[in-house]
Amino acid sequence: MKGMYVKQTLVRYKVKPERAAENEVYVERVFEELARNRPAGLRYASFKLDDGVSFVHLVSHEQDGSNPLADLPAFKAFAESVKDRCDEPPVAVQLRRVGAYRCFEG
Repeated sequence: MKGMYVKQTLVRYKVKPERAAENEVYVERVFEELARNRPAGLRYASFKLDDGVSFVHLVSHEQDGSNPLADLPAFKAFAESVKDRCDEPPVAVQLRRVGAYRCFEG
């Protein structure tokens, strides 16, 4: 990926406490589909914070077309209802890497 433009995004949100387990199931389905399809140029990680209701997703993908994550049926299902599950809706911010150690390596 050296020399190629890579878009890196952080998404954070808080789900309603009674919907946290449901949200995890949606996220797990995305990772299951990723494991089957293995889209090129995509790096993705999801984290649940210690409060049990906050989630953070890190996405890195090559900018040579659409984001392959957004094209997955499991991700579309996750995204379709995420706002209904949330107390605080998803906020996405673009990241500009200053430095990294063994994180999202090519």
